Amino acid sequence: MAWFYVLHSEKLDRYYVGHTSETVAEGLRKHLSDRKHWTGRAQDWQVVYTEDHPDKASAYRREREVKGWKKRSRVEELICASR
Repeated sequence: MAWFYVLHSEKLDRYYVGHTSETVAEGLRKHLSDRKHWTGRAQDWQVVYTEDHPDKASAYRREREVKGWKKRSRVEELICASR
């Protein structure tokens, strides 16, 4: 099992799109504790969207698809549609 997820930081007013084969909670913990990477610039990341996938490859394909959108509004539409 793997997950595709979207994080949001109010401080940066940015979204982070990713995937993991660990739990989403563990992925979030790593983003909040790792100051070396891009997400280390803020400590207020919150999970705003998740999708289950049968394997890591399909979760990665979904990540690439969403990153290819290039428009913040499309990511926000995805998040709003899930609520």
